[in-house]
Amino acid sequence: MKVKKFLLAIVIVAALIATLAACKTVPKDKGFVVSPSDPNFPAGEIETQIDRTFPVRGLKKINVTVSYYPYDDAVGLRYRSDFYEYHQFWSKAGREVFLKDFEQYNEEYDARSLNMRNKKSKKAYSGTEGYLTWQTFKLTRRFEAKMDMEMGYAFQDNSPYFAVTQKLTTYENPMDVDDTANSQEITMYFTRTQAQELAALFDPELLRTLSNIRPRSVETDVATDVY
Repeated sequence: MKVKKFLLAIVIVAALIATLAACKTVPKDKGFVVSPSDPNFPAGEIETQIDRTFPVRGLKKINVTVSYYPYDDAVGLRYRSDFYEYHQFWSKAGREVFLKDFEQYNEEYDARSLNMRNKKSKKAYSGTEGYLTWQTFKLTRRFEAKMDMEMGYAFQDNSPYFAVTQKLTTYENPMDVDDTANSQEITMYFTRTQAQELAALFDPELLRTLSNIRPRSVETDVATDVY
């Protein structure tokens, strides 16, 4: 009787170990994640405005390099702010949200219904989730994390802008809980012409012409026999 119980215990422990091992080998869905070192192709350059560094008030114009990362069907916006170089990545779903939100902004702009007194106007529209990497220079350490992007509008010196806010996010080292780093919260202020230029670079037909590499998420068709 004791032998049967002992053997049963061994079987249960073995099954538990096998189950745990299987769980470890199942890949986790990381969602939308992009590496700047992946193959990428230049799509163009745009201009936008960001806030000047405190205590100087107002906006300053910056150049943004736009590239297409076909493996993850991502569009990357590369720019510098203060001491950091940022790669702000947009998924296909995120780009669709941008186009929809910008269309709503244009409708409200033309209807003159934008509210200058709305303190929450920067997040008046849908918003989306993106992916962000940041580092001081190419040879320095690179941080990365998912981040939220709010979309809306903002007035600066009585002029309206379509606003995209890159919310603060935190890099967390999974191997060291004390190893963390925060990004900046940065708002890009687009004139309608500038936002339309970015919208044109988000066009899926244009992006398809930049590379013959198919995204990882796209399943290839199975070849069939001809009878």
